Parts: sequence; structure tokens; C-alpha cells
Amino acid sequence: MSRIAQAIVTMGGIGFAPKAPGTIASAAAIPLAWLINWAGGFPMFAAATTAATLIGYWATKKYIANQPPNADPSEVVIDELAGQWIALLPLSFGLMLAGSAPHVFPYPGWIAAFALFRLFDIWKPGLVGWADRQHGAFGIMADDVIAGIMAALIATAAASIAHGWFA
Repeated sequence: MSRIAQAIVTMGGIGFAPKAPGTIASAAAIPLAWLINWAGGFPMFAAATTAATLIGYWATKKYIANQPPNADPSEVVIDELAGQWIALLPLSFGLMLAGSAPHVFPYPGWIAAFALFRLFDIWKPGLVGWADRQHGAFGIMADDVIAGIMAALIATAAASIAHGWFA
């Protein structure tokens, strides 16, 4: 295992938190997302989300290479960052379309996306549970990606209703 892979999968050590490392990592992903969104808007955030997901897969595969096939170490939290950012993607896109100032923190939507992502990641309904049962880096990353997509869909629907997009 390389130190680079370990640093990536643990998000610089966040994964070694003694309690709730996944929730801590998801919470840490929010201000990072906001900074990226502020710096470059939706295009930069979408690129960062894609990069985090792909690099996260690579690092996870490398990190668990010598572990049992069904290993899902609790310190691996890059999947939480990727899933959380996926949950925020359509909200970032909506901010861009609305012409929002980049420094504004879109708290209701982003907090809802956080709560929904954590709910689906912990509860593991449907496809999230299926992905969680898959082995290797794919299973570790896929359940959070799917939980992020589910959270994104519901948060986007809620934002659509709240902002009268269907009116």
C-alpha cells in the first residue's frame, strides 16, 4: 500500500476518526465543495467530483489490494466524499443557472443533500444495498455513488418545489 493511496482513501487521516468516520468525512466534504464551487463554479466542481470519484476508485483498489475480497475498511472515506459531492452536483448546477454569487453558501439545499446522502448511505435501500454487497473497490465506491445520485434526485426535486420551478 502506498502512502499516497492511504492519504487519499482516508482523506488525509479523517478516516481514522474513532467514531463515525463516514459522517465526519461527508461533513468535511461540504466546505471543500463550497470552496471549489466558489473558486470555479459548477464546471470546476463537476470536474473535481469526477476526479475524486476516479482517483478514489484507484486509491481504494490499491489500498485494499492485500486484504480479503470483501474488505470494506472503515477508514476508507473517499467514497463518502465522492458520494456527497455527487449529491451536491445538481444543486451547484442550479446555482450557476440562477446566477448566484459564488461566495453564498446555499445552506438549505446543501444541508438537505448532506442529510439525504447520509440517510441513504446508512440505510442502504435498493441499489445502494446491492452495490454495498459487491466486493472490492467497486463495491466500496459504488454504494456511495448510488446513494449520492439518490440524494441528488430528491434534493433537486425538493429545490424544484421550493423554488417554484414546476409552477
